[in-house]
Parts: sequence; C-alpha cells; structure tokens
Amino acid sequence: MSMKFDFTDHSHRRYNPLNDTWVLCSPHRAKRPWQGEQEEIKKNELLEYDPKCYLCPGNERAMGIKNPNYMTTYVFRNDYPAVKIDQPDYVEELDTKEKRDSLKSRLLKTQSVKGNCFVICFSPNHSLTLPRMEVDAIMHVVETWKQLYFNLKNESSEGVYYKYIEFFENKGSAMGCSNPHPHGQAWCLDTIPTIVGEEIKNMTKYFNSNGTHLLGDYIELEVEEKQRIVLENDSFIVLVPYWALWPFETLLIAKEHLCSLIDFQEKHVQDLASILKKITTKYDNLFCTSFPYSMGVHQAPLHGTEDECNNSWFHIHFYPPLLRSASVKKFCVGFEMLGEAQRDLTSEQAAVRLQGLDGEKHYLDTLA
Repeated sequence: MSMKFDFTDHSHRRYNPLNDTWVLCSPHRAKRPWQGEQEEIKKNELLEYDPKCYLCPGNERAMGIKNPNYMTTYVFRNDYPAVKIDQPDYVEELDTKEKRDSLKSRLLKTQSVKGNCFVICFSPNHSLTLPRMEVDAIMHVVETWKQLYFNLKNESSEGVYYKYIEFFENKGSAMGCSNPHPHGQAWCLDTIPTIVGEEIKNMTKYFNSNGTHLLGDYIELEVEEKQRIVLENDSFIVLVPYWALWPFETLLIAKEHLCSLIDFQEKHVQDLASILKKITTKYDNLFCTSFPYSMGVHQAPLHGTEDECNNSWFHIHFYPPLLRSASVKKFCVGFEMLGEAQRDLTSEQAAVRLQGLDGEKHYLDTLA
C-alpha cells in the first residue's frame, strides 16, 4: 500500500516566484524534542528619554550635530551613510583590445554607486516600538515614507537622479540594530538593488506570460485557500508566504494594484498603519518579547522603465529570526548557506501560530 504525501511530515521544495528560487521544507524536523531554555515573561522598563541616545530629541549625535526637539517622526541624513553622492564616477581604463578581452575584465567587474541614506526616528519616545505606538503616530511614519519618496523622485543631487529608495527597519540587537531608539532607514541609490530588481524582473515576466499581476493573483489564491492569512483589512493583507524561509516570515501586500507610496490615499495610509501595528503586536505576543526582525518596503522605482514601474506592486517583507522562544533563533548556516534555503516549520503551521495571537492587546498590557 503506497503512502500518501503529508505536507506536515514529508520533505519537499517550494518555489518562490518573486525571486525565482526554491526553499527546502523539512517539517518532520520541527517534531524534535526541545530541552533548551524556557523564557520567563518580564516587563522591561524602558526610558522615554535617554540622555545618552544619539536619536532622542535635543541630544547631540556622534558627529556633533544636535537633534531638534522633535515631537513626531523625524528624518535626517545618516551621519555615516553606506553610499555617498559626492564622489567621482568609476571609469574602467580599457586602452587596448587585450585588456578588454582579459580575464580581469571578464571576472572582476566594478560599477560606481551614488546615493544618500536617511535615518527615520519613528517617535520622540525612546521606548516606543511600532506595536506600542498609536495608529495615528504610525501614520506619521507612513506619511514620512511617502513624502520622502515623493521628494527624492523629483529631486536630483549634483545632477544625479536617484533610481530606487529602500525603506527598512532592523529591530532589535539580534538583527544588528546599533541603537535601541525605535527607528528605520531609507537608502536611495542611482541603481535598482539586486533583490528588488529580481522581484521586478520576475513580476514583469509573469505579467508578460499571463496578462495578470503576480501578487494580485497570489492574493486571490490565498483568499481562496484561507490557510496562510494572518491579518487583513480593506487595503492590505498579511500572510505567511507559501515559500517562506524564516520561521514566522510574513508578507504584507496591497490588495489593489498600488505601484508605490505615491498611489496611496489617506485610507491606504491609515490601513497600513493599523495593520503594521497589529502584525508587530502579534510578533511581540508570540514569545512575549520585543520581537526582532528585518522589515523592508518593496515598490516601484523612483525612476525606471515603463515595465519596471507598471509591474511593481507595493508589499512589505518581514523576516524575523526567532524559532522556538525569545532567545532561540534560526541560523542560515551549513546547507542553507551552501546548498539551498531550508526551513523546519511549514508556512501553514507558522500561520496557525500567528493567527491565534492577539493583534490588539500587547502582552505588556497584561503585566501593567
């Protein structure tokens, strides 16, 4: 008698159409007994203002610049930017055909990159992460993203037009966050970053093949199956993608075809702020901790081809590392680094865990 394939017990691969890769799923490994650390719920007392914090209102930053006494979301140019605008172009010296055909020319390729980096302080309150902020305050964050996108789309610096802006947040020391004051970043470049470019390329390929949008079709499928949806409102849906790599990875997608923040109306701003608060609250409630993650906004380029802009679809990735508790993380090592992305928990199992969590009341509220 032949066995029936069981998605909760048998290893399999899942295809990610956004980046044209595969993820190895090993759900049977999640059944291993756990005898490691168990977490005790504690209420961390955080300061609303830290006189030593470089990001708090009125404080002096490392370069000697003093922050204003800001009252809401505050943006400034990063004092230590990853990319610079005031640098010369890189010009490869190719004097002879021999040099053009050399191995060095073929294998050691270089391209100059110009851009700017910004820091976005979500709130003047040093202790408020997104799930602890009011929806109105998170709306200021979304409006700041939108305004910065608009400004940079219509701005050139020293004759350079930015091509893409990446908004992201690294939350928690586990994700390499160097300052605990809740903040995000925005890096704008005169090129489209590789990962974003791959997504746009694959969304364009999908549209050319099917005449419909990849993420629009994916939402339709997820709504029909109802297995992996974690949250939704009028404008957005949050789900654990079928091809997720990280244990509790989620994908937040606009329900209608919004190419970028420029397309947002006031309702979209409010709905995005509301659902951001709810998903991050669920994350904190999962292991009763300030849940670490890397979160990034993907959307249409500031300047791109007609296909690149029209086939983009606003969405946000959440990549959280925690697996079993507040201190037990998933590491992409060994086979994951050398062979193929791999996970032990299926997307459906992760979705069930997240679905059952409160997205309104934060676990710290119960300790008050």
